Amino acid sequence: MNIGQENSHVPNGMAADLEEECLRYEGLIRRSGGIDLQLLGIGSNAHIGFNEPGTAFGSTTQVVDLAASTISDNARFFASLDAVPTQAISMGIKSIMHAKNIVLMATGGSKADAIFAAVRGPVTPDVPASVLQLHPSVTFVVDQAAGSRL
Repeated sequence: MNIGQENSHVPNGMAADLEEECLRYEGLIRRSGGIDLQLLGIGSNAHIGFNEPGTAFGSTTQVVDLAASTISDNARFFASLDAVPTQAISMGIKSIMHAKNIVLMATGGSKADAIFAAVRGPVTPDVPASVLQLHPSVTFVVDQAAGSRL
């Protein structure tokens, strides 16, 4: 099943005014009647949607500073470590948790500790993905390596 581009939305990280873009994006979510399906990845530090450890569970879309581990993990997508952005627009945890359905996908052994902490650890802002334990309709899709600690 293909999802039309008109039905897939991400914040514009190249917007001239990032704070205004965060407000626009939250407004888009409200005007659309909410999120039907939220697709997430997970960072090796258990961030979701670039909500780094310590992010408040009540957060909405915002500009965030990326953790050093996130910058390092994403360096493979850039010509050099210096080219990796140090900030991102993050859909906040509160916004994510209002989605009707959530699917989190993870591959590779580098995600095993994060997946374990998200699924079996305590719910804490220090492990942002752990909040998903409180969602009524979340599915984790992991390969054998990512799920090796479960």
